[in-house]
Amino acid sequence: MAAKGSMASFIMCTHPGTATTARLTHVLLPNYLAQYRTYSTSATSSGSSSAIATPDPRWLSSMKARLGYCITFGINEAQTLRAGAILKELTTDWRDFLAGGEGFLTQKGRRGLWRHEIFWGHVNNVKFNRWAESGRVQWTRNFAKADVEHCSQWSELDTPKGEGMILRSIRTDYKFPMMFPDRVTVLHKLHSEPKAGMDAFILDVLILSERHQRPAARCVEDIVMYDYRVGKKCSLPLFMLAKFKETFQLQEAARAKYTARAQEITRLVEQLENESWNRPDAAEDLGSASS
Repeated sequence: MAAKGSMASFIMCTHPGTATTARLTHVLLPNYLAQYRTYSTSATSSGSSSAIATPDPRWLSSMKARLGYCITFGINEAQTLRAGAILKELTTDWRDFLAGGEGFLTQKGRRGLWRHEIFWGHVNNVKFNRWAESGRVQWTRNFAKADVEHCSQWSELDTPKGEGMILRSIRTDYKFPMMFPDRVTVLHKLHSEPKAGMDAFILDVLILSERHQRPAARCVEDIVMYDYRVGKKCSLPLFMLAKFKETFQLQEAARAKYTARAQEITRLVEQLENESWNRPDAAEDLGSASS
């Protein structure tokens, strides 16, 4: 992807002994600066590094834009290496920051659809609901693999054989139109902590665009437990309740972990800003005709 290529160029050109501040103004993506100008008005007006109470969908692009502006303004070699390390983490772990910060579990064995390829043209809105459904089925199968003792019961939840899950309703909020070429990652999480005796639960769904590295759509699924043998609703089986409780705790731990890391990265970026363009004697490095 473009971001990865830019990152590679950035690291090459900033290797100790080869980098010059003047050359850095031509290395990173030019649109970082454009993004920064949009963001910086609100960022500088607040003048604070307050904790991220709720995940900001623009946080990732904002961090990249702010780092890009520091680099294009002019920073020394040591600062460049620090900026490079932050950019590398943002580029590699972007799903964790966007989804993990909301409590979605992104690791292998927890994902629904993973980098599912879009094959052609414009994506019809109906497709998003199908992705959500496919992701939910895989989300359930993940439990079957992890909970070997109850593997058969988990596997039957998506069949009309015994106790199963029925989608009562789904609400989908579309964020932007997706088009080929792109890939989607679909993640599910429990909306609230499961309780004994409940016969329904809510799942939050996040559909991520790999190309744009941001949410393409969000869904809310209302799931009902249904006993096909007697033809009526039933309570959450104990084996499901136990695993759901465990999963909800993991979700909360992921939320805390990535929120804290996002706060730390925000602090590191502000530190670079205060050492470059935001310092009292700041003067932009415009390079020279020979560079």
